[in-house]
Amino acid sequence: MGRENTDEEGRSRTKNSERLKTPPKSPKFLTWPQSSPSVILQVLRHTQLMNTETQPSWRHSLQAFAHPRVITMLFLGFSAGIPLLLIFSSLSLWLGEAGVERSAVTFFSWAALGYSFKFVWAPLVDKLPLPFLTQMLGRRRGWMLLAQCSIIAAIASMAMIDPASGQASLALMAMAAVLLGFSSATQDIVIDAYRIESAELSLQAMMSSTYIAGYRIGMLVAGAGALFLASTFGSVKGAYSYQAWQWAYFIIASTMLVGVITTLVISEPTTNRTSTTSYSPKEYARFLFMFVAAATAFILTFYYSAELSDHITKEFTDVVGTKQLAGFIVETARLITGVVVAWLVATLVIRAGVVSRSMMTETYIAPAKDFFGRYGQKSAILLLVLIGVYRISDIVLGVIANVFYQDMGFTKVEIASVVQTFGLFMTIAGGFLGGILSVQYGVIRILFLGALLSAATNLLFMVLASMGHDLSMLYLVISVDNLSAGLASAAFVAFLSSLTNIQFTAMQYAIFSSLMTLFPKILGGYSGTIVDSIGYSQFFILTALLGIPVLFLVWLTEGHITPHQPKKASTIQ
Repeated sequence: MGRENTDEEGRSRTKNSERLKTPPKSPKFLTWPQSSPSVILQVLRHTQLMNTETQPSWRHSLQAFAHPRVITMLFLGFSAGIPLLLIFSSLSLWLGEAGVERSAVTFFSWAALGYSFKFVWAPLVDKLPLPFLTQMLGRRRGWMLLAQCSIIAAIASMAMIDPASGQASLALMAMAAVLLGFSSATQDIVIDAYRIESAELSLQAMMSSTYIAGYRIGMLVAGAGALFLASTFGSVKGAYSYQAWQWAYFIIASTMLVGVITTLVISEPTTNRTSTTSYSPKEYARFLFMFVAAATAFILTFYYSAELSDHITKEFTDVVGTKQLAGFIVETARLITGVVVAWLVATLVIRAGVVSRSMMTETYIAPAKDFFGRYGQKSAILLLVLIGVYRISDIVLGVIANVFYQDMGFTKVEIASVVQTFGLFMTIAGGFLGGILSVQYGVIRILFLGALLSAATNLLFMVLASMGHDLSMLYLVISVDNLSAGLASAAFVAFLSSLTNIQFTAMQYAIFSSLMTLFPKILGGYSGTIVDSIGYSQFFILTALLGIPVLFLVWLTEGHITPHQPKKASTIQ
């Protein structure tokens, strides 16, 4: 009986390997120490994620940075990093110089919804072919080019709108910002899918390292670069110049050509990814109509509930005692209402026969069913919890970091030079270090190390809080904190990549990447209130303690992942 099970398992391994086109040999990628054999080692051997017979040399690991796919991610990362600050910090300063009221600036927070809910339309990227572009460039590059052109159009549209000319212009600016957020999130979906599909797992840590480096450089260009250009062209606080900001945004828009050229030069990933069902262009158009109808319902519900939510928040503040808590509860209810309305619209479209149920099942249900099928319910939930809290220590602290620096007496110039510029290079160095160490010692080990360092380095902020304005200490804190953050990020991205099925790359990774910041950001919204209650030193100790459960989850994951195959293999063949 045992012999039969072993033979069956062997055949299953071979079948899985052939289906996913996994290389027969790859460097040790996800391992724990050999002295403590565990279930996870069996799983990783089972899925061909590692080879325990060989370990790459340091020279081989460094040479991997010269791999064409690894270099490609540097440029795609740059393209992905450009839009974010053009929506938030740079745009906030532009609106401030234009004399827009601070309360109106929050109107632009809608642009961030694209990043939080990108998993909703990620299946479109996986399933929907684009006219002409898919045929000419392929599925991934076609969507990538469309997203990049949309980003350029959105930034150019923002450049042609003067927010100081009235409420109508402000509304148009908000719409352009939402388009930029949606297009940028779509680009993120495609780039993540391209990275996972374009190279074997042994290169994922290196590719995530160069992607992080490019992303940070793109953020620097869009943040500090836009401010420098606007200032050079003559716009400062108290002496606003629309033309200065206009040319600054036009120039930043032109930097997106780096991504466009990269997309046109690189090759389409070669995978044996196939669909269980073939749909006609008419059916795809109907599916797109359903998505647009549901999205429109969500936007209209969110828009027209704004005034009502403000009124309820004021009334509810007297009940709960704090405006922050009242606002959080009301906005959460408002968000849920929008989602429910969008779901009802989609349900009506499906029941009307516009979209087939089988297409909906294959698009939205199959990716989740595949994940739970491969890992089992308990292990899948454990993995999702780990994904949801892994970044909690640094995200919760990061929400209030700039306020802390100012409270310690650091000037804006000092914050810009140390935290943003010097910190950028330390994050990039940490990303490269994390990629190399992941290849050498395994992603799971570096994942644990990254979580440990992210929590421990928060205690250095407590030391800085006791010392006050000390520039040397600030350099030390930023060095260690950003280095550990880059290391953890590289290992975490590689870890998430290993969890996806190549049949549902865009959908599954979009869910993972949305989940990993959801809870930490919600908790981070209370950072200011917590600091007001217990002070900075106790707050930093609290953020360090938040990292302890993460360490336990990483350790627990080792023993709870069991080798599960999908319940219905036909769904992914």
